[in-house]
Amino acid sequence: MSLDAVLARIDADLDPALERLKQLLAIPSVSTDPAHAGDCDQAAALLAEDLRAIGFEASVRPTPGRPMVVGHVGSEGPSLLFYGHYDVQPADPLELWHSPPFEPQIEDTPKGKVIRARGAADDKGQLMTFLEACRAWKAVHGSLPGRITIFLEGEEESGSPSLIPFLKENADELRADVALICDTDMFGQTPAIVTQLRGLLGEEIIITGPSRDLHSGLYGGLAMNPARVLTKVLASLHDESGRITVPGFYDGVPPLDPELARQWEGLGFDASGFLGDVGLSAPAGEQGKTPLEMIWSEPTCEINGMITGYTGEGFKTVLPAQASAKLSFRLVGQQDPHKIRDAFRAMVRAQIPEDCEVEFHDHGASPASRMNITAPQFETARQALSREWDCEAAFIGVGGSIPVAGYFQTILGMDSLLIGFGSTDDAIHSPNEKYNVSAFHKGMRSWARILDALAH
Repeated sequence: MSLDAVLARIDADLDPALERLKQLLAIPSVSTDPAHAGDCDQAAALLAEDLRAIGFEASVRPTPGRPMVVGHVGSEGPSLLFYGHYDVQPADPLELWHSPPFEPQIEDTPKGKVIRARGAADDKGQLMTFLEACRAWKAVHGSLPGRITIFLEGEEESGSPSLIPFLKENADELRADVALICDTDMFGQTPAIVTQLRGLLGEEIIITGPSRDLHSGLYGGLAMNPARVLTKVLASLHDESGRITVPGFYDGVPPLDPELARQWEGLGFDASGFLGDVGLSAPAGEQGKTPLEMIWSEPTCEINGMITGYTGEGFKTVLPAQASAKLSFRLVGQQDPHKIRDAFRAMVRAQIPEDCEVEFHDHGASPASRMNITAPQFETARQALSREWDCEAAFIGVGGSIPVAGYFQTILGMDSLLIGFGSTDDAIHSPNEKYNVSAFHKGMRSWARILDALAH
């Protein structure tokens, strides 16, 4: 069978594929640091050259920041857009690395071989699984199945400032039947397709009372204390069951799909172990929800930080002039972050007493992303993953946010298959980042199976 030949080629070429990955990992393409702008250019040029070697018409596209890489191949059949990013996080603190972060090493560990370097899992190793699958397919068949566009970003780790303008300016060129994104994890040993991601709303509130910090003995009991006002406001955001009390907050929150509920139940998630790893034991979310619902399909309101009064060593009896807090709301379904912001601010203002003032600072507002899993590509890809890993692949959620998936929906009008092969212990963004060699190998094989399945 033609697919068997491609898989055999992937198996035979694992070592050369790892050497190509090492070459990319050796480039310190840190997008947040202007000193590494030339390294980002070098990484983009290397990837464009590699795409051309596979048969793509590829080019490096300048932006006001770091360049994009775009490649096209094929003129008939299903159209696919593959997205990854070649930029990486800074490697600091360097002294905590066991080996230089941009000198990739293959290491033997108790859990098997890993490739260790900054960007090994996030996202160079992941994006190269797809490129290597395409390379093997081209070597066996002389061409690639369908119409494939590769889109590689160079600013994902620095907030993607050029992404939205680039998508809007090049929408017709990038639009496809479905997008493929390789920047996520498996669920333990279970292959997974992420089908819903929570949105994010960030808010900072600052409550000011007296014109200066006051002596608590002279003014305590008479003067209004902004810290007391702040704690009352924050305590009012949840009721006794853990439900969020912002008016209209749950507008647009959908019920959990029964098929997803079945798959999630089958994952055997160990909530006590998950919490036990960080010194906790009991789920603290809304009563009546399962642990996976709490982190994948339910919205949240969390206090991320508070500042008020004297916080230095020792003790200082003051009534603080100001109190502030930073909060984040994780959103799901069709929740509107702008409506929630307005309702939250109105709720806070209603609790501000005479002699106090409140000001707000916003820290971003992005809606959730939810894929249409009834589209045939989703079940097709899930079955292909299941065949490669010899277990049932699952549609899962992610508690965090991957904004590009939402932008593909709103700007390009298409859903994304978010399929990644990372592990929770890959230490992305941390010293000693690694990617399992087995994940790299089976990731290549997985993409070959998915390409074959989507092409038929």
